[in-house]
Amino acid sequence: MRSSELHTFHIPVMGLGYTIDTPIKIARFGISSVVSIIEDELVERMREFYCKQNGDTYIAITKNDDDYRAKRITGYLNLMKRIVDKQVEELRQLPFEPGSEIVKYFELLPEDSPVKKLYEEMIKTSDKHAKEFIQKQLRGKIVAGNIDVNIMSKLDRNNYTKAGEELPLGFSDALSALRGFANSDLTSSMIFSAGYNPRLYSYIENFPDFFPDKNGNFQKKIVLKVSDFRSALIQGKILAKKGIRISEFRIESGLNCGGHAFPTEGFLLGPILEEFKSKKESLAEELAEICNKIWIEKGLIESKLNVSLIISAQGGIGTANEDKFLREHYHLSTTGWGSPFLMVPETTNVDDETLNKLVAANKEDYYTSYASPLGIPFNNFRKSSSEEQRKERIAKGRPGSPCYKKFLASDTEFTVTPICTASREYQSLKIEQLKEKQLPSEKFKHEFDKITEKDCLCEGLGAGALIKNNLKLSHKLTAVTICPGPNLAYFSKVFTLREMVSHIYGRANILNTESRPNIFINELNLYIDHFKKEIINCSNSISTSQNRYLQKFKANLLEGIDYYKNLIPSIKLETEKYLRSMEEELVSIESALINLVIPDEVIVGN
Repeated sequence: MRSSELHTFHIPVMGLGYTIDTPIKIARFGISSVVSIIEDELVERMREFYCKQNGDTYIAITKNDDDYRAKRITGYLNLMKRIVDKQVEELRQLPFEPGSEIVKYFELLPEDSPVKKLYEEMIKTSDKHAKEFIQKQLRGKIVAGNIDVNIMSKLDRNNYTKAGEELPLGFSDALSALRGFANSDLTSSMIFSAGYNPRLYSYIENFPDFFPDKNGNFQKKIVLKVSDFRSALIQGKILAKKGIRISEFRIESGLNCGGHAFPTEGFLLGPILEEFKSKKESLAEELAEICNKIWIEKGLIESKLNVSLIISAQGGIGTANEDKFLREHYHLSTTGWGSPFLMVPETTNVDDETLNKLVAANKEDYYTSYASPLGIPFNNFRKSSSEEQRKERIAKGRPGSPCYKKFLASDTEFTVTPICTASREYQSLKIEQLKEKQLPSEKFKHEFDKITEKDCLCEGLGAGALIKNNLKLSHKLTAVTICPGPNLAYFSKVFTLREMVSHIYGRANILNTESRPNIFINELNLYIDHFKKEIINCSNSISTSQNRYLQKFKANLLEGIDYYKNLIPSIKLETEKYLRSMEEELVSIESALINLVIPDEVIVGN
């Protein structure tokens, strides 16, 4: 039995540190989660912490060791697997009595799970021998959730020796992390996010675990996080031609998600899911055909394998009805619930100060920023200590952050060696350059704010894990960056794991009193706001290509609205009042969108 046959949701990766040890906390209950492995220093700190917690001998892997990044990641993943395996074995031996974790395991399951129904049969059984027989069956059905891992493909800095010599290709950040996972004992998935990285995808071919064995089994699988069908098809075919099978496409809302946001050209989640639904079989067949050809040529298999393809979705899901509708209507295998689990201390690493701020937050405290040095929209929290620190540094005349880890150092405008746009070095140089332009005060402030909006993510996204576990922070940088999706505005309490899972499965309702539109309406509103910003950015001068882009964006949004209007009769789980309100909101948004004027075309280039 697989964990996916037990629970219908998973917990996606959140930041560098928020889910870095989530499997240790909840995998024994059959819940799958995703760990970021790109930040090897944080990985090593957590390995040391859990070795000591579990009585394992800790031998440090230092920067003086050969291939230290990959070895740190392998060591931590193997440690997590040992801990979770031990937890599951211990759980299987527990008595079925109130308060026991074995009882919690089965009570967390959804009502329509065959295992949950067997558990309920055991509860109702009065015959002692029959009860013991069913309990034995139940113990055999206990499996851990997956310990999946994530690499953000764009985080692939080249590394250097102490003497300044560039290390060989395989020692870049992403490739080292992939090797660390490939060399681990895990049987799980690597989730790639943030787009296509040619050298990373090519590097997968070096590891047999990603190919089928003689029995057609895969030790490790590849999952792609995508925001549209075209991206899935292109990347899927690129990997298939290398003999790399995509086991799952995780569709994430372009804007209604946590962390970095990747807005589409006005393509909305519903229509995207509809396209995957209608083309899933042909996509699966095409990729399988390519893979099988390669596998046979390589002598890995003798005849074609029947390989399945999983489609899942995540980003902005807030109610059990939405979750069930997505799974049933679009034939999804699982859904991802991310940001709400930031409010569950049993599950994620949010320090007490930040957690209290999240509890007291309102809708306006969650916003899309350009704080990321990657230049990608980034979901941010106005009350975070990192945002407060950023403003304090500007007020003191020292904008920017000390840059120690350099994971996002990629700019070479002023230096030969890449530096980070959030660093004090870069921002000082950029501001001096700006002053030389002698711009009007309003224009200067606008450009100044764009420069100083960038913030350090390497330290901030991992700080919460260190603070929560009472570990010394690196370089005395204590500010916490947190990047929840806007959907967290509707969750305003600290919850237990049981409460959150009960909410997901419709056994409870833990939303606050804030009026919450449907998931599709929420995302649509985010896209309308994004579209307005795009228009403003082009208001002074617009090129032919920009005009075409905005026209296409608007047309796609209008098509999406039409799709949702036609979809409403299919949403059977909601009340008539709810559906009428949804229809009224769509009409109102459509009217406002039609009246948005795209600037007249002024040719300034193409």
